[in-house]
Amino acid sequence: MKRHEFLKSIGFRGAALMAVLSSCTRKEDSILNVLTLSPAQNTPGATTPADSSSNGGTSGNPSSGGIDLSTIKNPILNIDLSSGSAANLKKVGGYITQNGIVVAQSSAGVYVAATQTCSHEPKKKVIFNVTEFYCTEHGARFTLEGKGKNSFGSGGLTIYKVATDGKKIVIYS
Repeated sequence: MKRHEFLKSIGFRGAALMAVLSSCTRKEDSILNVLTLSPAQNTPGATTPADSSSNGGTSGNPSSGGIDLSTIKNPILNIDLSSGSAANLKKVGGYITQNGIVVAQSSAGVYVAATQTCSHEPKKKVIFNVTEFYCTEHGARFTLEGKGKNSFGSGGLTIYKVATDGKKIVIYS
């Protein structure tokens, strides 16, 4: 049930309803214009991931040295960067959603991953938007570390660890 539907159900009408609805809104809850890519921008190859490892668990900074992806315990998702379904991950700002997880390239060769399920309401509407995770349902905004950036995102977002060798990405817990 949406907020205005709930308020109507308990008797708010007209100006009183508008007063309550407007008092519940904060500046940081305003709707964010989501980045929309044109088909020309959506082609792979704009930026190719560097041949390094990264960990999007808490910092999102590249790790030093390589990592043997086969040694990762608890893999949740494996992504082959050469597959057509991973084409958007070949450019900075590109993202894909797979198995309820949003995976994005936040900067050159650095990947981040989060649950697609928003903490504000349990709907799978979270996407990657330029430099943050964003829920298209109500405008909840989250940092790359999963911290809420507005009141709708105050519940935080589950962030997963990410490792890559430049050819494959492994999301794990």
